[in-house]
Amino acid sequence: MSSSAVAVYCGSSMGKHTAFTAAAVSLGLTLAAANRPLVYGGGSKGIMGIISGAVLQGGGEVVGVVPRAMVAAGGEDEKVRNPTKVYLNEAGRDKVETIVVESMHERKVEMARRVDGFIGLPGGFGTFEEVLEVTTWTQIGIHDKPVVLLNVLRFWEPLRGLIQNSLDAGFIRDSSKRLVIFVDGPVALEEHESFDWGRAALDALDHWERGQVEPLFDWSTAASSGKEDNLAAT
Repeated sequence: MSSSAVAVYCGSSMGKHTAFTAAAVSLGLTLAAANRPLVYGGGSKGIMGIISGAVLQGGGEVVGVVPRAMVAAGGEDEKVRNPTKVYLNEAGRDKVETIVVESMHERKVEMARRVDGFIGLPGGFGTFEEVLEVTTWTQIGIHDKPVVLLNVLRFWEPLRGLIQNSLDAGFIRDSSKRLVIFVDGPVALEEHESFDWGRAALDALDHWERGQVEPLFDWSTAASSGKEDNLAAT
């Protein structure tokens, strides 16, 4: 997998606003045009399906990482009983490389190991948890990779406020504020649906400087070899 690959965290639902899906399309097409492989959670529903479909449409590379428990057995009856499960070799998605792992944690580690940075689109609890975990991994020295949040319709504004509140209260160091990059888009929210979120996201990733935050811990004694092996300590 190319070191220029990008992990994208997002919802398995569409959300209530078309600006969310438009941002996913913009990001997917931009990743494909820039020859930046997409690594994501493997689903074809919701925003996950939109961005992976856009990358495929643009001729890009897509890798889905799926826990075994989320993989459906197959067949039409299975689709009725388990509409949220992931179907391998789904029609029109045969170019997706799917990696099946044994747990949710293995999924996150495998995704992080394969990419150079992370982008968060709107989503739910799973998206929140994934974004914050990879941010924490940079803070404590597991890796040194940027996290970019696309603040479509100000979706991530409450998290920005929470981070600032924790900074003010003394629980996050001032130097760690830069670990999460918010891409806000136009001031006028009505312009968010047509904004080039993809270009803005890659610009933010590419301008992030490594080594600017001193990690809280040294994981070299826990890893057998190489920086990426630090993920084995998670």
